[in-house]
Amino acid sequence: MNIEDQLKTNNLPPARKLSLSILVTANLIDENVAAALKPFDISVQQFNVLRILRGQKGKPANLSTIQERMVSKMSNTTRLVDKLITKGLTERVICEANRRKVEISITEKGLDLLKEIDPKVDAVEKELIQDITEEEIEIVTNCLNKIRK
Repeated sequence: MNIEDQLKTNNLPPARKLSLSILVTANLIDENVAAALKPFDISVQQFNVLRILRGQKGKPANLSTIQERMVSKMSNTTRLVDKLITKGLTERVICEANRRKVEISITEKGLDLLKEIDPKVDAVEKELIQDITEEEIEIVTNCLNKIRK
């Protein structure tokens, strides 16, 4: 759907039209992924933390590392990690070299949950872009990279 039709407006300046298109699309993706995660009682942000920790390949990460890799920088990382610990999906690890340093690692239960969730999220993402060619995906991705430069 055309963004101007969806927002019931016309003659948007190009920069605003693009910004609104990105925001509305991001929200659509977020809502669809959240719906796929709902049966697993996990939020998009918690899913993101689990993926970050899985990417550590067994090495624990501190909160600042997790925060800098978060897709949504608005998230309260400490609160997210605490909820994941309560669910048994992550654990706090005390650094042996510096006992004041606390790091976070993903548990086997967390890895198992990701194995179950990943295909569901992949299916949602694939469905959302089913009408876009690989060439178009590359063009859009490159344009978005230019915005973030």
